[in-house]
Amino acid sequence: MTTFQDARAFLLKHRTDYETAVKDFRWPDPVPFNWALDWFDDLAKDADAKDRPALWIVDAAQDRQTKLSFGALSKRSNQVANFLRAHGLKRGDHLLLLLGNVVPLWETMLAAMKLGVVVIPATTLLTADELRDRLDRGKAKAVVAAQDQVAKFASLGAENVVRIVVGAASDGWLAYDEAANASESFTADGPTNADDPMLLYFTSGTTAKPKLVLHSQRSYPVGHLSTMYWIGLKPGDVHLNISSPGWAKHAWSCFFAPWNAGATVFVVNQPRFDAKGLLATIGRCGVTTLCAPPTVWRLFIQENLAAFKVSLREVCGAGEPLNPEVIDQVQAAWGLTIRDGYGQTETTALAGNSPGQKIKVGSMGRPLPGYRVQVSDADGNPAKEGEVALVLGADRPAGLMQGYQGDDGQLSGAEGALYRSGDVVFADEDGYLTFVGRSDDVFKSSDYRISPFELESVLLEHELVAEAAVVPSPDPIRLAIPKAFVLLTSGAERSPETALSIFRHLHTRLAPFKRIRRLEIVTELPKTISGKIRRVQLRRLERDDDRSDPLRGREFREEDFPELPKTRSET
Repeated sequence: MTTFQDARAFLLKHRTDYETAVKDFRWPDPVPFNWALDWFDDLAKDADAKDRPALWIVDAAQDRQTKLSFGALSKRSNQVANFLRAHGLKRGDHLLLLLGNVVPLWETMLAAMKLGVVVIPATTLLTADELRDRLDRGKAKAVVAAQDQVAKFASLGAENVVRIVVGAASDGWLAYDEAANASESFTADGPTNADDPMLLYFTSGTTAKPKLVLHSQRSYPVGHLSTMYWIGLKPGDVHLNISSPGWAKHAWSCFFAPWNAGATVFVVNQPRFDAKGLLATIGRCGVTTLCAPPTVWRLFIQENLAAFKVSLREVCGAGEPLNPEVIDQVQAAWGLTIRDGYGQTETTALAGNSPGQKIKVGSMGRPLPGYRVQVSDADGNPAKEGEVALVLGADRPAGLMQGYQGDDGQLSGAEGALYRSGDVVFADEDGYLTFVGRSDDVFKSSDYRISPFELESVLLEHELVAEAAVVPSPDPIRLAIPKAFVLLTSGAERSPETALSIFRHLHTRLAPFKRIRRLEIVTELPKTISGKIRRVQLRRLERDDDRSDPLRGREFREEDFPELPKTRSET
């Protein structure tokens, strides 16, 4: 039988031998296993690891830092688990987690796993309406939130939800600090099965509402052995992953992958993103492994990288393709090559340039150990260019979601012979995959997935908007920003006043990371014979910056209107 410990040891042993790792790796057998109890708590007892920092948070604004060992986090998460249990939470209940990068986030994640409570991770940028959707469709029985989130719940009718606040006490909310009074010893209700649910992510899709991605106690904890391998993590590493809580990448590389390796999760909190300050901190604190979205890498190379003395051994990028200029500048400054990787909320890292592999610039690498990838045409047949598909059946990877959860609780999307990712790639003769685009219209902005349909639905709520199409508009920092081509109702003027009214409408209904930054008010939208808007044509117009096309209208940008409220940078 292959255990989690066996599989981990094998990948660490062959961390630079891709051929052997792919050929001989076997996922652990799907036996009862609770990662928080059977792996994390074991690390906390290990003589070599128990006093090693598991979590290291640097708060730049307060000029302070917090370090917690594996042993300390094990005990503190036991207290939180007992606290949650005392307030009625039990196995299978859903908990909405609405915190920034603060210690209670990691404590609550571990505690929920130990209890068997299903966590719904959420970004603190969500609006009240978006939180209502999480509570309703996510069937949340409890919420753990930062104090600055409390006001959003005033109109949500969440009185029957157990509400726990981190920070200053609030009426109707339990104080998270009370968990410190609970016992440091925890006993589970029973064994944890491999297919017990653990995480429920809301992820943007091609429908108006985000899809619900359900992961099990096996799929993310065990599945992220592939992510550990791609990053090249080793015991004792200090790993920095730049990602916001609430998104899958945060769980990937600020939780499971580093702790699978026995590494330290390192976090830097900045009021506003400051590349120079962050680079100085990376050097001062001895960070050894770094994963950042291309948006951040593009900001890094605007600094004099060679002036920052760092201890980095591995550097990675994920979320969108990196251009050669960024890779070349980092290589020239630090002698390190940024290694790209690929995966989804629905999976762990499934392809990547792992340590020791030959790197082809522009490629996101080859399938990682444990993943059998087939590039498929529209009929599911192997092809050189086509959709990334995972072979299921006996080859089903441990890191694949249980499925998309519908309103009736039924799962779909991860059954049958193949899981189809929706991402189109080109495969060369050596098996390297190069990203081509989405098979649907979802795109990325600053590493956030953006659903055009979702944004268009909000636009159509404005009384002057008759039709709308949202596409990515190229941006030098964010890769792309959401732009809307808008057709107005009869009699409405294509004026600055109209544009400002629409922008104000968007500001009240969309979180900053997905807000539409540009509007182009047009007199016609391109459509198919059946009447569907041809976003692909508008994307091409925007990509090529073709201003002569008759479809073009009058463009307005957020920055044209100083009266709009300013928000902090989403990078």
